[in-house]
Amino acid sequence: MADLGIARMSKEMGLGGTLTRADLADVVHNRLGLSRAESAQLVERVLHHMCHSLSEGRNVKISGFGSFILRDKGQRVGRNPKTGIEVAIAPRRVMTFRASQIMRDRIAR
Repeated sequence: MADLGIARMSKEMGLGGTLTRADLADVVHNRLGLSRAESAQLVERVLHHMCHSLSEGRNVKISGFGSFILRDKGQRVGRNPKTGIEVAIAPRRVMTFRASQIMRDRIAR
């Protein structure tokens, strides 16, 4: 999997536990030679396209990384833990992330 050196750069740069949009734009800038503005715009466009696809009900799969999967959950009965009163929970759509096998193997190392 081509990671553009993100994992290595994160360790070298001493970044904390969160990878941000700015970090991604910096990697694009350093590795591809695009201007900082073009790099930031590229990252924004990719994230916008992913969000748009999900909002239209399509799953997003990034090979070697994982899948963002939409699921419809049916109505169910829940219970208020304080009072014990049963409450109807409305049906809703949720998004889950499933890491690819490659990603799971890398995390396990």
